[in-house]
Amino acid sequence: MKTTVSRLKGLSIAAAIALTTLAPSAFSQTSAPTSASLNATAGPLSVSTASVLVPVGFGGGTIYYPTVAGQYGVIAISPGFTATQSSIAWLGRRIATHGFVVITLNTNTTLDQPDSRATQLLAALRYVTNSSGTAVRSRIDATRLAVAGHSMGGGGSLIAARDNPTLKASYPLTPWNISTNFSTVRVPTLIIGADGDTIAPVASHARPFYASLPSTTFKAYGELNNATHFTPNSTSTPIGRYGVAWFKRFLDGDTRYSPFLCGAQHTAYATALVFDRYNQNCPY
Repeated sequence: MKTTVSRLKGLSIAAAIALTTLAPSAFSQTSAPTSASLNATAGPLSVSTASVLVPVGFGGGTIYYPTVAGQYGVIAISPGFTATQSSIAWLGRRIATHGFVVITLNTNTTLDQPDSRATQLLAALRYVTNSSGTAVRSRIDATRLAVAGHSMGGGGSLIAARDNPTLKASYPLTPWNISTNFSTVRVPTLIIGADGDTIAPVASHARPFYASLPSTTFKAYGELNNATHFTPNSTSTPIGRYGVAWFKRFLDGDTRYSPFLCGAQHTAYATALVFDRYNQNCPY
């Protein structure tokens, strides 16, 4: 039986867990996950790309979508300050190969601040669901939307989650934001920080962001060992692995991925060589 995250909102964590099952969700497009499959640089599905020709509200981008017909959740990913979509293209493609439609977007200017990036993330989701080509639109489930971003894009994904509780998941990477108060976020949020981040130091950004998330919201925080602010801009096994697992669990409602977030598989992988710290409010 499938239980979507939207049905779980408003319940206590214990009550929500009681409604879930350790079975594939109705949206499952792939076989059961393994550590090897999550660590690989690509998932089981081949993907095609489509360029955004006439963007409205954001600066364009690239859509990655599975070639296999199906109904997939949609994720928008924003780059960081002064960066373009090329900096997060690896992550967009990697996530898409696990059964998602992903848009990596350019912002209107590379200097846009987190509030603007939040607005543009939502504009990119609207573009994919309403204005993309037939091949893309035939593969999307517009009720399952999520956001992610690096640096100021990560700050933007936190704002987007705060202001849009119908989103299913958020994945901020070494996020930067002036405000540290996200106590009204109801969207499941996994924050990734880096111990060597000197641009958005974890003590004043990622850690307080996580701490401010309410205990009634599904959340996690992983602080990468021996990493920098720019680690999300190149292929990273932990970022790819946990991003896929988070979106599969909360965008697809696939509880087969829960052990990779807070079970035996997570414990085996998340050693001190990978994370300086890992906090969460499991079980999911």
